[in-house]
Amino acid sequence: MRTAPTVLHLDMDAFFAAAEQAAKPSLRGKPVVVGGLGPRGVVSTASYEARRFGVHSAMPMAQARRLAPNAAYLVPRFTLYRAVSEQVMGLLRGLSPLVEPLSLDEAFVDLEAGGSAHDTASALAAGERLRRDIKELTGLSGSVGLAGSKMLAKIGSEQAKPDGLVLIEPGTERELLGPMTVRTLPGVGPTTGEHLRRAGMTTVSDLAEAGEDELVRLLGRAHGTSLYRMARGHDERPVVSEREAKSVSVEDTFDTDLHDRVRVRTEVDRLAERCVRRLRDSGHSGRTVVLKVRRYDFSTLTRSETLRGPTDDPGVVREAAGRLLESVDTTGGVRLLGVGVTGLADFTQEDLFAQAAAREREAAEHAGPADGEGRGDAAAEGGAGEGHAPREGASPAAGAGAPPLPGPFGAVGASEPSEERRFPAGHDVLHAEFGPGWVQGSGLRRVTVRFEEPGSTPGWVRTFWADDPDLELSEPLPLVPGTDEPRQSSWPASRPKFRSESRSERAAGPSGGSGDGRARP
Repeated sequence: MRTAPTVLHLDMDAFFAAAEQAAKPSLRGKPVVVGGLGPRGVVSTASYEARRFGVHSAMPMAQARRLAPNAAYLVPRFTLYRAVSEQVMGLLRGLSPLVEPLSLDEAFVDLEAGGSAHDTASALAAGERLRRDIKELTGLSGSVGLAGSKMLAKIGSEQAKPDGLVLIEPGTERELLGPMTVRTLPGVGPTTGEHLRRAGMTTVSDLAEAGEDELVRLLGRAHGTSLYRMARGHDERPVVSEREAKSVSVEDTFDTDLHDRVRVRTEVDRLAERCVRRLRDSGHSGRTVVLKVRRYDFSTLTRSETLRGPTDDPGVVREAAGRLLESVDTTGGVRLLGVGVTGLADFTQEDLFAQAAAREREAAEHAGPADGEGRGDAAAEGGAGEGHAPREGASPAAGAGAPPLPGPFGAVGASEPSEERRFPAGHDVLHAEFGPGWVQGSGLRRVTVRFEEPGSTPGWVRTFWADDPDLELSEPLPLVPGTDEPRQSSWPASRPKFRSESRSERAAGPSGGSGDGRARP
């Protein structure tokens, strides 16, 4: 344990929802819920205004809509969140070389290692300065905990929420921890917590009084010893700057169960492509391909295949996932699919590329020229083309010609692929005449856009046809104009130009109309 509170924990406040409120002036101060909008979607983040209605993360979206029917419900925009996260992490790296990110919105910092703090006063000054810098750079707030260990720093940031700072002086740990629930300690989840409750231990002081031998008897040597030390306020875990990734995976939960075997295979191919993109973005390759299938009855099956060497070739991963699918019975229906790669390495087994190319040539020779239009890639079998790739956690469109099904992209059918362009609720758009805005709702071949941007006043609404050539999806703008430097690479280098609205058009006002109400402010 350190004698000075030089371990800092930062946790951004309601990060996804707060970023959406900062980007959309009309939503500031109003309840905002971010997550999957389908019937089986779950809440990713809820703003503090929405939390007053009882909405919280991991809650089913249907339940959230019942609790807060007038909230704005938005699809996540990870491009924006990653860009803001990189700005925040840049500030943390300015404090110390030892920064341990836990997620996009959370990280530990060793202030002592960077010379940013050595006692209580300097640690407090560094924490306050960090909060001010984050506000100036991103327009968002973050809560800071300062303590002599990672465990206590995280507890401090929880107590500081929202938009606060809590410093826990070394030497006061046991007094602070005593009345807290056992679930406060790292490594105590629902199962362990229930096991301890049955043994009569509900608070941290109960664990300390029980003694190490009793906890070892209940939980085993490693877990029991660690829990006893933490209950007494001891946490020697260092801040580690690099957290080695163990796997890369993606998965989708579908609004309605998939029964068509061809459709299931198409979704597996899409997931394999997305998984490889994420694998390459992380600079890794992988040796083992994993397929996850959750069936209609919630039973979950996993299958894996280990390759001869690491690869980041989409064809190899796609074929391996397809082979794994052949061993799974999907006749009853599939509600979730996932594809992952484990056994990560930072190099690629070159001969696997040659194998993939050889298989493609062989398939082409056997198929003949007439098969060119029916090849089994994602684009040919109903997959979205460039710019229309399905988002993580969202159900892809199945097509037109069938009764419409609800989904985050408006009405979608269930057989042939739809040609209608998709405009997810909350995503940025750019109109050639009216400029930047965001999708307030979409459906019935219409898109309702609110024209406003970060730093502007609340904007006005106009409705367009979904196939309007002047309307297109756009990359997000910085939350604070002019703050994308010197980290300009986090944001798009340029945006398409648009014509200014004429004075006569502004006087005429926007056309009315509404979409499906998914993002009603």
